[in-house]
Formats: sequence, structure tokens, C-alpha cells
Amino acid sequence: MDVTTQVTSKARAAKEAARILVLASTRTKNDALQQMARGLQEKTALILDANRADLTRARSAGLTSAFMDRLTLSESRVEEMAAGLRQVATLPDPVGETVEAWRRPNGVEISRVRVPLGVIGFIYESRPNVTADAAGLCLKSGNAVILRGGSEALESNSAIAQVLAKAVEKVGLPVETVQVLDTADRAAVMAMLTLDRYIDLIIPRGGEEFVRLVAERATVPVLKHDKGLCHVYVDASADLDMAVAIAVNAKAQRVSVCNAAETLLVDAEVAPRFLPRAAARLREAGVELRGDERTRALVREARAATEEDWDTEYLDYILAIRVVDGLDQAIEHIRRHGSGLAEAIVTSDLRNARRFTREVDAAAVLVNASTRFVDGSQFGMGAEMGISTSRLHARGPVGVRELTTTKFVVMGDGQVRE
Repeated sequence: MDVTTQVTSKARAAKEAARILVLASTRTKNDALQQMARGLQEKTALILDANRADLTRARSAGLTSAFMDRLTLSESRVEEMAAGLRQVATLPDPVGETVEAWRRPNGVEISRVRVPLGVIGFIYESRPNVTADAAGLCLKSGNAVILRGGSEALESNSAIAQVLAKAVEKVGLPVETVQVLDTADRAAVMAMLTLDRYIDLIIPRGGEEFVRLVAERATVPVLKHDKGLCHVYVDASADLDMAVAIAVNAKAQRVSVCNAAETLLVDAEVAPRFLPRAAARLREAGVELRGDERTRALVREARAATEEDWDTEYLDYILAIRVVDGLDQAIEHIRRHGSGLAEAIVTSDLRNARRFTREVDAAAVLVNASTRFVDGSQFGMGAEMGISTSRLHARGPVGVRELTTTKFVVMGDGQVRE
């Protein structure tokens, strides 16, 4: 069977599974999520064996330490995956929720009700823990899912998906509710993009070029998880102790994720007091600093930043720093270079905080908090399919509610239009 035929067969089966899943009760879906969590715990050794095979290939390919961190599973990370599924089970079921309702003068009653999207094609980078998050969120929201992770995590993703599919089957739901494309052939992705007869939404997570390619080639609607070029701006009025803590956390708490800060902007008024302190803490965390001329005058060990640095998502222990002349210049820099995922300001000035939240265009804007909080689990959403940088349908962390759409239900008692 060639790749296109294989993908089409899986998509057709997913469409049939979705028709059954839309009728599943909340209790059945929650039972499935609990079974999925239990299965991951029981099959931890199997999953870690598969992950070790992926890691061996990745090391041989000379991949970066940040990439290896994203790829690596451990007993604790598998336990976190199971805990995430259990958390999703505790969330309200969005399916069937009445969003709004009203009665027309002629007696017709109209309501807007949440329903699943149907079949979701999820294409994502080499983070195998995402496989469980995506499967759990799709199931809770009543959607079948076709998973296609990065080729470097092929063994891990296949092992996890098999465990999850068997758990779903145990509660009487179709095993095709959760499927994985267990091939590294890029043609599988290209085939997914045009199966709009069976797939209702594509969610791509990965590099900027790949996401753009998906958006250009797809006939299926696309919800983009674009790159995360996030900024932290330290205002002239900032509490500098707070600013240092937030800057270090936003950059170094975990560097290989999209909500890590890539650029630090500092008001010139506080730069002489703030930058030497922040630089020392960042160096302790192993971060390489690249700065403009005013930054390098205060932080001698910083390398000279180029124009390319302002547009680079490092996903590594590297931070670009620029000294700016106030809030206007900070907002302008973010407007020119930001990716629209998450932007933060550290300030004690309420007017500046309000201006920042109004004028900065991003899926999430933060005041006196780290960009690392822009995450489905941190927002109380259980987990996320990604952080949407699209403007339509959903923006920001995509959880169970964002994986639904609505339909109108109209109830009458014989009314006809005159």
C-alpha cells in the first residue's frame, strides 16, 4: 500500500470513528481518558525502550542538546503525560454546551450549541509527550485525531499511540479514534493536507518554514502554531528584582519551547542598574548574550547582535538584548520582530501596563509575569494542542473548548416565513 493510500484509509476510518465519538457520553470519554493514563503507566518500560531507540538515532545525527531535551522521555515525563490525561478528564465537557439562546417574537427558539470539529490532523515536532496531550484533548472534545509527529520521534510516538488506542477500545469506542502515521515519509504529510473530504482541521506545530508550507499547500483548514519569538520588556518603572527573576525564568526555565523569551528589551533609564545584574544571573544559567552597542557597553562579554538576531527563534541558551528609549520604541520593536505568540512587560506604571496590553498584538500579553506561563496547563486548560497564532477560530493555547465549533438549533411549533 503506497503512502497516499495508507493515509487516505486512516482518514476515512477516522471520519467513521468521529461519527460514533460525537454521540459518546461524558462518562465514556472520561473513562477512556482514565484508561489511557493507566495504560501509559503500565507500559512505561515499553515506551522508554522505544524512546531510547529514537534517542540513539538522534545522537548519531548530531542533533542539538535543546532538541534532545524535547525528544527525551523519562519515567517522570511519562507520569506527567498520564497526569495530564487525568486532568483533561476533570475538565467540563464542551460538547453539547449551550453558548447562548434567545426567543424570537414569532415564538421560534434559537440556541447556539457546541459540537466537535470532527477529524483533526495534528502534525507536530519531536516532542513525544505531545502525542498524549493531543489524543486526550481531541477525545474529550469529541474529535478523532490522526497524529503525525517528527520523524526523529517515530518509535516513541508509535508506542504511545498504540497504548492510547487500545485504552480507547477498552471502553467501547472505535480504535480509529486515535491513529498515528508511523512513517517518516514526508509524502504522508502532503497527503493529509488535501484530504478535506475526511479531515476537518490541520494543526501544524514546528518550524516557521514548515508551518508556512502547510498553510500554502493545504485544502483542509489550518490552525497555525507558528514560531514563538517572545520578548520581555523591562520598563523604566520596573521593580528590578522582579525584572531579573522574570527575565531569567522566561529565557532559561526551559529554553527549547516556543514560549521561552528570545529577546530582552530594556529601558535606557534602568539599563545601567538592571543589565549587569541580569547578565550575571543569565550567565550562571548558561545563557549566551548577544546585544546592541548600548548593551555591550554595560555587558562586556555580550557578543554583537546582528539584525538577524532580532528575528531568530533560538530555542537554545541564547538571548538577544536591546536597550530602548522607552515604551514606544519597545512596542515598535515587538511590532517589527515579534511572532504574535507571547509578549511581556515588567512595570510598576499602570498606564504603561495598559498601553502594552492594548497596543501589543499577540495571542497573549503578560504584565509582571514570565512568558513561560503561556501554556494550556498553566492556564488551567489541562493541556494544549499548541498555541495558535492564527486570528480566526482560536488564538492562544488550544484546549478542549477551542477544538469545538458551534451549530444553531432552531425550535419552532409550526412557524413559517411570510
